[in-house]
Amino acid sequence: MSGNHDRAGSPKVRATLYVSADMLEQARDAACYLAGYPARMTLTKLVENALGAELARLKERYNAGKDFPRRDEDLKGGRPIAA
Repeated sequence: MSGNHDRAGSPKVRATLYVSADMLEQARDAACYLAGYPARMTLTKLVENALGAELARLKERYNAGKDFPRRDEDLKGGRPIAA
């Protein structure tokens, strides 16, 4: 699949991720503070915006701005692969 993976109307799925307690608290504080007009921020929206911006940066830096190839298998837990 090429092009934008985040299409309007794309279904949401639940994901379990681990982040530092401090980062999560800051994100919750920001979402709460910005919940009203005009931002109407939610924690989900904040995370999607941040992840989208980082994916765009990584694509530009490491893959000539193109989508990364689709993976053949699910990610495995554990420590990151050493470079």
